Amino acid sequence: MKKEIKEIKTIGDLKKAKYKVLSVKEEIRKNLLEKLERGERVFEGIWGYEETVIPQLINALIAGHDIILLGERGQGKSRLIRTIVTLLDEYIPAVDGCEINDSPFAPICARCIRLIREKGDNVEIRWVHREERFGEKLATPDTTVADLIGDIDPIKVAQGRPLSDPEVIHFGLIPRTNRGIFAINELPDLPERVQVALFNVMEERDIQIKGYKIRLPLDILVVATANPEDYTARGRIVTPLKDRFNSMIRTHYPLSRDIELKIAQQESNFKDVRDGIKIEVPKFIGDIISEFTMQARKSDEVSQHSGVSVRMTISNYDIVIASAYKRAYILKEKIAVPRVSDLYYMINTSIGKIEVESIMEKSETEILEKLFKKTIKVIFDEYYKVHEFEPLLNLFREDFKFEASDMKPSSEYTMVFEKVPHLYNLAERIGGRRESEFLASYLEFFLEGLYIYNRLAKESVSGRYYYGSSPFMRGF
Repeated sequence: MKKEIKEIKTIGDLKKAKYKVLSVKEEIRKNLLEKLERGERVFEGIWGYEETVIPQLINALIAGHDIILLGERGQGKSRLIRTIVTLLDEYIPAVDGCEINDSPFAPICARCIRLIREKGDNVEIRWVHREERFGEKLATPDTTVADLIGDIDPIKVAQGRPLSDPEVIHFGLIPRTNRGIFAINELPDLPERVQVALFNVMEERDIQIKGYKIRLPLDILVVATANPEDYTARGRIVTPLKDRFNSMIRTHYPLSRDIELKIAQQESNFKDVRDGIKIEVPKFIGDIISEFTMQARKSDEVSQHSGVSVRMTISNYDIVIASAYKRAYILKEKIAVPRVSDLYYMINTSIGKIEVESIMEKSETEILEKLFKKTIKVIFDEYYKVHEFEPLLNLFREDFKFEASDMKPSSEYTMVFEKVPHLYNLAERIGGRRESEFLASYLEFFLEGLYIYNRLAKESVSGRYYYGSSPFMRGF
């Protein structure tokens, strides 16, 4: 905390410092415009919205609007809301001991009004950090008006205060976020009676608790999230409440593999080095991980109503690296480089992250396996033509067979490159690294691509994958 702030301890000190109190929306507008003027990035850690969502959000905040973000699950709506907190001043003054962060110059709760009337400029203040000015509630069907707005406090009544005393009220989450930002996630899940209770809070600024009507002009920015289906005329948000949100902004999933992967890398539990093992993910492996999710979003066999979350990509990215890291740790390899045999774990990790269309008779696993094959084909086609692998196929025609697995030492893959030096040239397109860990990753990609195109046969037994030219490979 700045030294000058520490020295301001009372309302009198605040007046001497000529401190100007702004409303929360004015404060956000001022700080936002200053950031834009300096050319700073406004929403750190948010990718893929630079030309779509963010310009709309910036305009809505400058306009002082309450906002609703519409989008399927896993589109970063909650994260985007939390970044708005960075547009608040680092500290603001509030009446010390106030439950709703009352402004020292314009108190609204009965306690602070009484306190200032009695003590005047001697009333003590406290400095509230921006992180304390954010409130969030995941809407659920059991959410009550008392949770969000407030209720009669039985303890205060038991202490002898009359029910007519406005200080007998125990404030809910929204009043406690006064002079801040309040977020309601999945707004349509609020019961209708609670949605109705929000009308006055957002417009007339009245709150009604157990028959009490209290004028409480809250200074608050309300931001909510909802699924687009619930925002239609047949949706579960009551029409008057929809009207209270001045700006509706539609979010979306990443429009490119690079953005999808960038988000996964940002959120990953694995960074560059762990326990002395260097973690390196070849670009084609990253492309497969992100393309797998994007294929699920295009599939007719996957329900698109609830969406396919970016969290699926993040989980898959981590599980693939975890498999490669486990191998490197156990086999004492220097670099953890994911291979196709590590990518197979994405299928199990993705179960539960998609919803199968009810008319489909296939299981989640069957659909995901089909999507995995399609993904490999898409990425393989971006780099290679099958006829380029004739030297390798000739090796297999000589009754050569190869076993691949997520626990096979990388050094055992290099002999195939030695037998077919042409593979080094093909490997240049996907990285061209000569370390055995990378060669193993490249070779598994080649073999899987040739299998997808039916140029090689493959059998899977207990996590081992056997490639050969014949579909009858029991001779392994």
